[in-house]
Amino acid sequence: MIFASPVYYASANATLIACLDRLFYSTHFDKTMKVGASVVVARRGGCSATFDELNKYFTICGMPIAASEYWNSVHGREKGQAEKDGEGLRTMRVLAHNMAFLMKSIALGKEKYGMPKQEERVWTHFISYK
Repeated sequence: MIFASPVYYASANATLIACLDRLFYSTHFDKTMKVGASVVVARRGGCSATFDELNKYFTICGMPIAASEYWNSVHGREKGQAEKDGEGLRTMRVLAHNMAFLMKSIALGKEKYGMPKQEERVWTHFISYK
């Protein structure tokens, strides 16, 4: 799964967040060991906050996150500007190679070792009953 968003006020697009909230909360398909990656695009700032926001969906479901050699972001405001961000484009190419490698590695691991053992979920809260 790859999720991409423009950055608005140091956050992802509201439509994408609403979609992800529904996808990750209400769907019951097992997302464990499915590889995820987030990509963000901004004029200047807010990329790291948005990148963090999107990655939390993956970690709460036991999904490994594909990484690059920097945060997965590209900079540009107007149409065509992101295509001139050489560092950002390199980051995306490295991400693509790393994601493909991670997916192949997980497939081989499943074949040889199976899936990691899943413990029964325990729902903890902070209300004490005495």
